[in-house]
Amino acid sequence: MKNQILNFAFTLVWLVLSMHFLMAQEVSEYQMPPASIMRLAEAEPTPSARISPDGNYMLLLDRPAMPSIDIVSQPELRIGGLRINPAINGRARAYLYTGITLMNIRDKSKVALQGIPSDAGIGAVSWSPDGGRIAFTLQEDDGISLWMAEIASFTARRLTEPVLNNTLSRWPYRWYPSGEKLLYFSVDTERGAAPEENRVPAGPVIRENTGEVAPARTYQDLLENEYDEQLFEYYTTSILKTVDLNNTIQVIGKKGIIYDAELSPDASYLLVRTIRKPFSYLVPYYRFAQKYEIWTSSGVPVIDLADIPVADNIPIGFGSVRMGPRNYTWRNDAPSQLYWVEAQDSGNANIEADIRDMIYSLNAPFSGSPEEVLPLKLRYGGITWGTGDLAIVSEYWWKSRQIIQSRFAPDAKNPKKITWFDRSFEDAYNDPGNFVTIENSQGKSVLLTDNRGKTLYLFGDGASPEGNKPFIDVYDIKSGNTERLWQSSGEFYERPLKWLNLGSKELLTRRESVEQVPNYYIRDIAENDLDQVTDFKHPYPELRDVKKQFLKYTREDGVQLTGTLYLPYQEDERNKNLPTLLWAYPREFKSADAAGQVKDSPYRFTYMYWGSPLYWLTRGYAVLDDPTLPIIGEGDEEPNDTYVDQLVSGARAAVDTVVAMGVTDPDRVAIGGHSYGAFMTANLLAHSDIFAAGIARSGAYNRTLTPF
Repeated sequence: MKNQILNFAFTLVWLVLSMHFLMAQEVSEYQMPPASIMRLAEAEPTPSARISPDGNYMLLLDRPAMPSIDIVSQPELRIGGLRINPAINGRARAYLYTGITLMNIRDKSKVALQGIPSDAGIGAVSWSPDGGRIAFTLQEDDGISLWMAEIASFTARRLTEPVLNNTLSRWPYRWYPSGEKLLYFSVDTERGAAPEENRVPAGPVIRENTGEVAPARTYQDLLENEYDEQLFEYYTTSILKTVDLNNTIQVIGKKGIIYDAELSPDASYLLVRTIRKPFSYLVPYYRFAQKYEIWTSSGVPVIDLADIPVADNIPIGFGSVRMGPRNYTWRNDAPSQLYWVEAQDSGNANIEADIRDMIYSLNAPFSGSPEEVLPLKLRYGGITWGTGDLAIVSEYWWKSRQIIQSRFAPDAKNPKKITWFDRSFEDAYNDPGNFVTIENSQGKSVLLTDNRGKTLYLFGDGASPEGNKPFIDVYDIKSGNTERLWQSSGEFYERPLKWLNLGSKELLTRRESVEQVPNYYIRDIAENDLDQVTDFKHPYPELRDVKKQFLKYTREDGVQLTGTLYLPYQEDERNKNLPTLLWAYPREFKSADAAGQVKDSPYRFTYMYWGSPLYWLTRGYAVLDDPTLPIIGEGDEEPNDTYVDQLVSGARAAVDTVVAMGVTDPDRVAIGGHSYGAFMTANLLAHSDIFAAGIARSGAYNRTLTPF
């Protein structure tokens, strides 16, 4: 009987939606939301910031509240796992800035960038390594151009025509260490018109299921036919070029589908990564066949490093990787030394192996044989470079949630690892933080050392049962001991960003509270002094009366849960029996203790965004944002084995809590989420009677293979 009622209800819903859809076709114009929502959606966001390498200046980047309809309705090709705007040869729906202001951090003086069109679409903003210039791209009607501005005059000038190719590499240019020249990805200006589709096929598209068995993930926007291949090659083919401050342009090497190109720290060589044919219809572009080469900085080939086949057979499972060399990178503190890693377990996370990865190295002029540097028992997670005596390598394993960070000496003949941290990356309460880095004279990130190379610094989130309290620790390299130098306190959330003067313990921080929008400050730790640098205004005065409350409650199995409750009124008597929306995203854990940890701060300022659930506050709803819904699989158990039971239990605990507080009407509760949160929404509506409605936004529901 219950199933019959459910089937009838679903049928009725679909009929209503279908009727609404048919009626909606008669509407010829976009419908506008209520004025209270419009004001929030169109509120001017606070600017983004980019701090100069020397810490003297800050770029304030003006952002639009929402992209206009003419931006989101631009043409879009969905091919090879990319979404390309063919009109500009760049990524579709790029997030662009509308203006740049230069601010002196010390005297707080400001000057707006001059020399660009008033309707400019600014992207890819970066400082030169010496902090004397900035570069950025400008999205024009027919392409993307490269611009530059000197800090002394802060007047922009064009370096190239709108010929940049921004389809594959998200950053379509690179600074030379001198700051007087840039490398950029250019379209082939002689390529002619885009291919036209032949609607009469020469033959069928043939797909074979021969070969080894290879379970595959599902991807969106893949290549489907020969015409897609032609479009992909047309729009992703690039030529590397350089341009100097005199607008002198030089072609570097040959054209190709250049995925990436990185200058060595001494700018003598280029590490070039290209995509090779044949393309695949099963995986996105980043799993296509690839070739790694080293060129001189003028484009002369030096060595073919690796030809890597298409990766359409990577075993399913976190921690599985493609076979062959991967993660090629320059050593940041050396002129031109190359590092990379290769799987020692066939890239298969599902088999036992004592050594998962091996790190290799090859030094200029690249005529010798690669050297084995370090074996890793877990999967490679990256290297933070420092000096010839000090670098930090990270390795991780998803199934156990283990992360290991070890030091080694890159200049040593047979370097040995010395483990510094070996822990669960789920355990936020014992997270030591991240080692602080600075940019060296080549513009590369290296470890910040102090006390004649004896100490390092750590910036951390400071997770605790009371919420996140960011901190700065001093780390003694020899003993491994840490000392707390500073920590955020009071009803503020303050995060360290950059040391301005290490000797006097002066740094730049970003400070906020529930009612105070984030602003930048100079904090003098030695003198316990705080000097406000920016003065951004509250963008949502309409929300000043909203009540924000950080909740802690317990699931029926004893797991502690948290959530942030927003109430539409300051007066308690009005916050009674309200319709309520829960907006959530489940997360998997191997430990119940880690699942119950608090990983946010009750003192954060709340920003609106295009998909924020907080717009419902203007309609008299209560909103429980990000109620934790952990799916736990301890030991040999997998989280998905009891997915539904844990999901329903967590959701019921959240609703019971707000109902017991008297703020929620139990008959008017909705659940919503995006992506995996949409999958959650469908399951909660299907497997419980807690919610009256749901918003499942952009979800994937065919999850029959998820447990495997």
